[in-house]
Amino acid sequence: MQYKTGFQEPSSTILHSIIEFNQHLLTIIIVIVVLVGWALYHIIVNFIEFNSIQSRKFTHSKDLEIIWTSVPAVTLLLLSIPSFTLLYAMDEAVAPDMTVKIIGHQWFWCYEIDDFLQIESCEIGSLKKALRYTSYLLVIDGVPAADTEGFFRLLETTKRIMLPIKTFLRLLITSADVLHSWSIPSFGIKMDACPGRLNQISLFIEKTGLYYGACYEICGVQHGFMPICIVSTFKENILNRLLSLKN
Repeated sequence: MQYKTGFQEPSSTILHSIIEFNQHLLTIIIVIVVLVGWALYHIIVNFIEFNSIQSRKFTHSKDLEIIWTSVPAVTLLLLSIPSFTLLYAMDEAVAPDMTVKIIGHQWFWCYEIDDFLQIESCEIGSLKKALRYTSYLLVIDGVPAADTEGFFRLLETTKRIMLPIKTFLRLLITSADVLHSWSIPSFGIKMDACPGRLNQISLFIEKTGLYYGACYEICGVQHGFMPICIVSTFKENILNRLLSLKN
């Protein structure tokens, strides 16, 4: 992580699984590179046309053809099993404790939170306005002058999304105009927001923190100014925040 060549620190079960599959894939790639490199070196040293008479007599080999056909097939099988398992696990629809609808606009995000099944004694009807809000890019003039620490340029938003940890979340993502893409690298999530289509993805946040993302689809002249800011915290903190807005 020192030179920013790896994944971000995982904060969801999805990204944990992606990193494990990446390590499995890299192990197989290293083995393939070593074997192919050894084979090339062996061929170049021992089967040069001008130094060995064996290359003139060598025409075909049934055993060699079986090997170079079966070995790649077995390798693909070793890759396909964890790959399909991960894909189906990411698309698995569990009974959500909370649903968040995300709507992409040119060039901002809108969020709607319709249920808090895990937060008891929460009167949804009286908190409708607090659960529907719009998140814009926070410009430099909007950053508090007294305390600028903790604010990142072009990543901070006017309203941060508060999501509970240790809770099964369902994200419904769509667009009101053109193609967008809602992505949070620390969660391992990247889902397209398509006009007229409602895409769904599950999320389980493991720990509290502040996470940033952006639109990963070129959606227009201000494509780079659609940041996403997520605050993951305990459900009790979200309830207290909503009740304070109610009062």
